[in-house]
Amino acid sequence: MAIVSKMLIGVLTVFLMLLVGGVVLQIFLSRRKSRWPGLVLPLLTFCWALLLVLNIRDTGSVSQNVLAVLMALLTGNVPTLVLLAVYWAVREKQRVRDQVEKMRIKDL
Repeated sequence: MAIVSKMLIGVLTVFLMLLVGGVVLQIFLSRRKSRWPGLVLPLLTFCWALLLVLNIRDTGSVSQNVLAVLMALLTGNVPTLVLLAVYWAVREKQRVRDQVEKMRIKDL
């Protein structure tokens, strides 16, 4: 039992480090002058969510199939929404900073 708990702690630690690294990379890419580098990671996670839909098995019922596809899309796009929120927050902060800089230049 102790081995399993140590392994679980290790896996969760690696997962947390990857999550933090992904957010830091998203912030770095979102700060670029061009807006396209900041959209690369959300696009990749969206494509991954679409691949999740292709892995759904047929249950025999149309309503269960539709529900399974919707759940796969919703849960698969959580990272996409988080990365887009980071992107929009960084870009908005950058836009406000640029406007303040323009006002400061105009005042001089």
